[in-house]
Amino acid sequence: MAQGREIHLRQRVVADSAQVSRAAIILAAGASSRMGQPKALLSYQGETFLDRLSGIFERHCETVIAVLGHHAEAIRAGARRQALFTVNPVPERGMLSSLQCGLRALPAGVDSFFFTPVDYPAIHESTVARLAATDAIIAVPRYEGRRGHPVLCKAQLAAEFLATPTRASDVIHAHAGETVYVDVADPGIVADIDEPADYERLVRG
Repeated sequence: MAQGREIHLRQRVVADSAQVSRAAIILAAGASSRMGQPKALLSYQGETFLDRLSGIFERHCETVIAVLGHHAEAIRAGARRQALFTVNPVPERGMLSSLQCGLRALPAGVDSFFFTPVDYPAIHESTVARLAATDAIIAVPRYEGRRGHPVLCKAQLAAEFLATPTRASDVIHAHAGETVYVDVADPGIVADIDEPADYERLVRG
């Protein structure tokens, strides 16, 4: 069983650069009411959504943070990969509140951070690698003109995300001129698995 502690990957070979400290924040605090069961624990390609995303990010990040809320104990118990778990005490306030919880858990000295809802388990590792290779203030993947997840931001934006009372997208829009869109052949970045029908399509391939 995974323990709720920070992952230190400096002793491992981070694929793209050992000189850049990155973190990833996986937002898994929602009630999954439309799905009827915790989405973080759904299976895809032999792993849970949460474990699959954690595995992708840990190859490019020194820290993987999972923000839990509803079903927190079940999700923590079901995790097989290590992560730093933090709990949003008011997950009903939405995704921004969970992102803010994750940002408060960022280790000192991190240069940039990814964030994504756990609802996007089909993203390719190559997409994460391409985003990590940019030096933009904000990097957003784009598939056939549609923007998706994960988003990569420089750590200097954390304070703005923490201060905004509205939506994370407002911070991104405020830096539109500094945002890089990375075109990828990855439909997973826009495959939001929210309802049973979405999940059925995902597992059918």
